Amino acid sequence: MIIWIVFIALVAFFLFLDLFVFNKKAHVIDTKEASKFTALWVGIALAFTGAVYYIYGQEFIANPDGLSPTNAAIKYITGYLIELSLSIDNIFVIAVIFKSFAIPLKYQHRVLFWGIVGAIVFRALMIFFGVALISQVSWMTYVFGAFLLYTAFKMLRSHDEEFDPQNSKIYKWSRKFFPVTDQLHGQKLFITKMGKRIATPLFLALVVIELTDVLFALDSIPAILAITADPFLVFASNILAIMGLRSMYFFLSNLLDKFQYIHYSLVAILTFVGIKMILVHHYHFPEWVSLGVIFVALLVGALLSLAKKTTPEEKKEQEESLNTEKKL
Repeated sequence: MIIWIVFIALVAFFLFLDLFVFNKKAHVIDTKEASKFTALWVGIALAFTGAVYYIYGQEFIANPDGLSPTNAAIKYITGYLIELSLSIDNIFVIAVIFKSFAIPLKYQHRVLFWGIVGAIVFRALMIFFGVALISQVSWMTYVFGAFLLYTAFKMLRSHDEEFDPQNSKIYKWSRKFFPVTDQLHGQKLFITKMGKRIATPLFLALVVIELTDVLFALDSIPAILAITADPFLVFASNILAIMGLRSMYFFLSNLLDKFQYIHYSLVAILTFVGIKMILVHHYHFPEWVSLGVIFVALLVGALLSLAKKTTPEEKKEQEESLNTEKKL
C-alpha cells in the first residue's frame, strides 16, 4: 500500500509542477520546449524500470503472480511501450479536435492538463475492473482478445475516414447539458453571463477529448492486460505514458503527416496482443517476443513513412495545415 501511495503522490506532485510552475502562464509551447519535456517524461518512465526491479526484488508490494524482478521490469517496459505507441492515434485525434474548435496554441496545454487528470481517474477505474474481471473470470481473456482483433480490423478500415468533432455524438450530447458560447475567454472553461453559467469552446474541447480518451482506453487497457494482470504494473505503465502525452502532442502534432505508416504499426501491435490474449491459456509468448514485436512494428512503420516521397499535393496540404495551426 505504501508503494501505491508514494507513486500516486509523485504523480500529483509532477502535475502540480506542470500546471503551477512550468506552465503557470499561458504560452505557445514550441517544438524545442516540447522536445525537452518529451525527453524528460520518457526518461522518467524508462528510469522507473529500475524502480520496478528494486520494488519487486525487495518485495515491497504484493506480487500475486510471483514475478521475478527481471520479469516485472520487462512487463512494465513492454506495457509502457504499448501505451505510448497507442497514444499516437490519440494525439492525431486531439489535434483534429483543437483545430475544429479553433483553440489557440497557447491555451491547448491547459485543456490537455485537465484532460490528463480526468484520464488518470477514468483509467484507474477501468484498470481496477479489468484486472478484477480477468482474475475472477478466466474466459474474459478471450473476450478482450477478440475485442482487440476487432479494433485492429476497424482501425485498418477507418484509416482514411475523417473525424469531425462537431458532428460527433459526444459534442452533440454535451451541448444538451450546457449552454455554450462560441467566443473564447482566455483560459476560462466557464463564464457567468446574466446569472447563467456558460461553457466556453475550451470546455467543449475538454469534454470531447476526455470522452474520446475513454474510448481509446477501451483499446489500450485490454492491450496491456495481455502483457500482465499485475495491478501496479498496469497502472504505473499506463499513467506514466499518459503523463507524457501533453509534451508528446506538441512535439508530434506537426509531424504526424510525415509518419503515415505508423497507423499500420498500431494495427500490427493490436493484432499481436489480441492473438496473445486469446492464446494465453494455451501458449506463453516469451517476454522478449512481445517487446520485440512492438519495437519492430514501430521501427518499420517509421522507416517506411520516412522513405515515402511526399507528392506536391500532400506537401501543399501539410503547409496549409501548418499555417492554419500557427494562426490559431
